[in-house]
Amino acid sequence: MSVNVPRLVIAAPSSGSGKTTVATGLMRAFADAGLRVSPHKVGPDYIDPGYHALATGRPGRNLDAYMCGPERIAPLFLHGAAGCDLAVVEGVMGLYDGASGQGELASTAHVAKLLKAPVVLVVDASSQSRSVAALVHGFASWDPEVRVAGVILNKVGSDRHEALLREALAESGVPVLGALRRVAGLNTPSRHLGLIPVAERRAEAVSAVAAQAAQVREGCDLEALRALARSAPPLTDEAWSAAGSPGLVAQFPAPLTGHEPRLWAGVPQGGTGGHNPDHRAATDPRRPVIAVAGGAAFTFSYAEHAELLTAAGAEVVTFDPLRDESLPPGTAALVIGGGFPEVHVADLSANIPLRKEVAALAATGAPVVAECAGLLYLCRTLDGKEMCGVLPADARMSERLTLGYREAVALADNSLAVAGTRVRGHEFHRTVADPSAAADTPAWGFTHPTRRVEGFTLAGVHASYLHTHWAGAPAMAHRLVAQAAARA
Repeated sequence: MSVNVPRLVIAAPSSGSGKTTVATGLMRAFADAGLRVSPHKVGPDYIDPGYHALATGRPGRNLDAYMCGPERIAPLFLHGAAGCDLAVVEGVMGLYDGASGQGELASTAHVAKLLKAPVVLVVDASSQSRSVAALVHGFASWDPEVRVAGVILNKVGSDRHEALLREALAESGVPVLGALRRVAGLNTPSRHLGLIPVAERRAEAVSAVAAQAAQVREGCDLEALRALARSAPPLTDEAWSAAGSPGLVAQFPAPLTGHEPRLWAGVPQGGTGGHNPDHRAATDPRRPVIAVAGGAAFTFSYAEHAELLTAAGAEVVTFDPLRDESLPPGTAALVIGGGFPEVHVADLSANIPLRKEVAALAATGAPVVAECAGLLYLCRTLDGKEMCGVLPADARMSERLTLGYREAVALADNSLAVAGTRVRGHEFHRTVADPSAAADTPAWGFTHPTRRVEGFTLAGVHASYLHTHWAGAPAMAHRLVAQAAARA
């Protein structure tokens, strides 16, 4: 079976060129024209998909070949694009920048090849004229399998500047599909970890997306871009399905071989590892309630996580730790994902009833899964403000940015995985959690790029800075639901 989804990949020579502005503006412009637009983002980023969702009215979905495996990229794309007229995929970093030390893996170019999609290169032309042709020629010829089929010139200074750029590019063989002027204040504001999420500035974000769409409509050839999207060949992959995801950990291109030195006593290595005997859907007719933190402080979540939990038999209910003073009725398990609790620390601390209820639930041994921001919320304190007190640690802001892909192995049985389970994930934070001597077993042992332990496991709690994508390891969602069902 083949599926024909018109699609474009929006890439750039480097970060800061304007990919998000152009991609989001294109999504909204096409949606305003009456098209059903499927939004996607290469890599692990959570924030850009929030703007994509605002532009299109559909969930923004990530395509991460490192965390999910290259073989899942086209199926996940087809899942998200089902029923749509056109898909726009925003790239990550520079076109050819991927996982450090892993060649093209997880780069925008890699994903474009997996999707057989034409690439539109967004070039910051603010400080160049004729040199733009050499730049575009280099990117277009670097990898013959990557089809750089058009250029959008960004931050163009004047009509004369645009004419010089177009004249130079006429000899490159890569058509100019748009030219956008420099507009002060159009870019989305940033802070310590990138763009400010939609949930924290919704009214302003709505206006910003509308302005981006207006700029794209004025400066880009939408018909030519749509024709380019239609030139993408059919895909023969089968769409991903949460209901059809096996409860087995994904197999990655470079698994542990069993010949590495022992890293931690008692942790199985080698083979496939991580077989989960509990990978089954919950059969309890009450469907265990899994409460998922949301709101402005906890904005990071992959859409597939809720889909996997629901398909495995759970009732997923969102709550807002900034506003709700109690967990959803019947909560059997708790998921607290990423976000910016450090920005909302005073309000989180002030919600004493909810903090006490979270601590009480954890004390019963209920499954509690916390990633990054969730870990901070479970600590005793964050920047001196009281948090839930579930973990024997105090968290604080740091000047040091921790960023990058990680390979990890579970060090003990926990709510997500059995000991020895191997996963791939991503770290991105400017905080540290200082554990006390009473800290229990770490959650993960990192095997790449450096070897260290990280996170906490105690009773039913699994807390870590590591973000994982459960489409790449669906056994984790199945295990969490099975454990919640046992307590429902």
